[in-house]
Amino acid sequence: MFTLDPHQSYMMPAHFGPRYIGAKTSGWYHDVTAMVVSYKTDRAKLAAYLPEAFEVADDAIVSVFYACNKQVDWLAGRGYNLLGVNAQVVFKGDKDRLVGTYNLVMWENLTDAILSGRELQGIPKVFADIPDHQVNGGRWQVAASHFDNPIIDMAIDGLVKVSAEDVEAQLKADADKDNPMAWRFMPAVGGFGPPTVNEVTIFPSKNEYSEVFVGSGELSWANLTWEQNPTQYHIVNALAGLPVLEYLPALVTRGRTNLSLPERWSRTLSR
Repeated sequence: MFTLDPHQSYMMPAHFGPRYIGAKTSGWYHDVTAMVVSYKTDRAKLAAYLPEAFEVADDAIVSVFYACNKQVDWLAGRGYNLLGVNAQVVFKGDKDRLVGTYNLVMWENLTDAILSGRELQGIPKVFADIPDHQVNGGRWQVAASHFDNPIIDMAIDGLVKVSAEDVEAQLKADADKDNPMAWRFMPAVGGFGPPTVNEVTIFPSKNEYSEVFVGSGELSWANLTWEQNPTQYHIVNALAGLPVLEYLPALVTRGRTNLSLPERWSRTLSR
C-alpha cells in the first residue's frame, strides 16, 4: 500500500511518489524578459474583485505584466511565457498586515507551471497561448489568446534606459511593498458546497535586473462571448471593464528571477 512521506513534496497523482528535488531544481529563472503596463482605475470596480481582508491601496493601480522565462532550472533548462494582472492592495488579517499586490489572474502557456503554481502556491493560473514578444521599430508587443480568440494585446514604446543607481534606489524604496499575494481557493468535489481549501497565500520572489527601460504602454482587452472562450470569457470581460483612468510609466526589464527563497518561503496568511 502506498503511504505519504511527510518529509517529501507531492502533487497529483501522488501515488507515483514525490516530486524530484535536487541540485538542479533550484528556483532560478536565469533569463527573464518582462513587460509591465500599469494604470489607475476605478476604486469601487477594482474592490469588487478583492476577497475578504483585502482593500484597495491608496492608489487604485492595476499592473498587467508579461514575462518570457528561459533557462528555468526546475524545468531542466526549458521555459515558458506568462501574462498576469496584479492589483495594489493592503491585506488586513488577524495577524498579518501587509502592503503589496494581489494577483487577479495569471495566464501561462505551460501546464506544468500552471499546476505547480495553483496547487503549491495558490496562484490563480489558467492557460493561454502566449507567443514570445516581438520588437518592431522600438515598439514592444505581446498578445495572449485562447481557443484562437484574443484575450489581450499589450504594447510599450518610447523606451529610455534607467540607470543602475536609479533601479537600485527604486527597489529599496519598494522593499516593504514586495508582498505578492493570492487567494488559494479549491472547490468542494463536484463544485458545490463549502470549499476544500480557502486561504490567502504569499509567494515571494527575488528579481535581479541587468537592464531596465521605461516608456509608454497601452492595453487592448477583448470583449468575449461564452462561445468564443467558454472557460475564461467572464475573466477577460471583467478586466476589460476596469477603466483606464491614467496610464503610468511602463517598464521593460531583462534579468533573472529566483522563486525559492529560504528566508521568505511561500506561506498562508492569517485572515
